[in-house]
Amino acid sequence: MLYLLLKTGISALILVAVSEVAKRSSLFGALIASLPLTSLLAILWMRWEKAETKAIADLSQSIFYLVLPSLAFFLLFPFLLNRGMQFWLSLGIAVAVTVALYLLMLILLHACSHPIG
Repeated sequence: MLYLLLKTGISALILVAVSEVAKRSSLFGALIASLPLTSLLAILWMRWEKAETKAIADLSQSIFYLVLPSLAFFLLFPFLLNRGMQFWLSLGIAVAVTVALYLLMLILLHACSHPIG
């Protein structure tokens, strides 16, 4: 249980650090936020827990494919905001499109026999 709390605490500290840095510098905050911190933490925790190398490699490859649809959010959201659309509506549309692209990517990966899950 202590180990789970430690993992949660370290992960939360990184997220708080990113948001605090972003308040002072959007560019530096974006740089830190764009780092694959969640992925790195997951990979490091898996390694620490002695996961099979293949499981870590599979996770890394799957992350690559699923990062692609997430890029749409970072193009669409600022585009909508810069066109004068309200924040929440812009966010909702960008999230909905991103979710749809995630589903499409999962369908494509399944069609290409890429292991999912």
